[in-house]
Amino acid sequence: MIDRADFLDRFGGVFEHSPFIAERALDANAIAEPLTAGGVHAALSDAFRKASHAEQLGVLVAHPDLAGKLAIAGGLTEDSRKEQAGAGLDRLSAGEHARFTELNTGYVEKFGFPFIIAVKGLTKDDILAAFEVRIGNAVETEFETAKTQVERIALLRLNALLPGD
Repeated sequence: MIDRADFLDRFGGVFEHSPFIAERALDANAIAEPLTAGGVHAALSDAFRKASHAEQLGVLVAHPDLAGKLAIAGGLTEDSRKEQAGAGLDRLSAGEHARFTELNTGYVEKFGFPFIIAVKGLTKDDILAAFEVRIGNAVETEFETAKTQVERIALLRLNALLPGD
């Protein structure tokens, strides 16, 4: 039997600052033992996709800007800090940081949420190239792309916590 408090403690932050996703997956009886990364990911992603547009937007908005103010001030979650550092975003030159800041600002103004990309395995140049392409997307397209990236980030986090299938 899955202990609710333990499950929420372990997996409530997999979708950035959005424990309601894990709660809804549990409440829907979508979590089965043994817990595997793929099984938990499928249940959490289903709960995320069934959330209202406003709730999904809230999950997107909960993500930090890449190489943004929170990163500089040390205010990222541990997962976000490790993910950004792994891509070299904690070691940007002044010029690179200025470009990320400019893109972050323009992106949020256009879409209403931060640029989200699963950075594992990417370099800062890969991320910058994706940023520059995606900022040209239509709002609906980018909303779907960001949701897909959030789910990819969640799977990467779950793979670090649980065995695969």
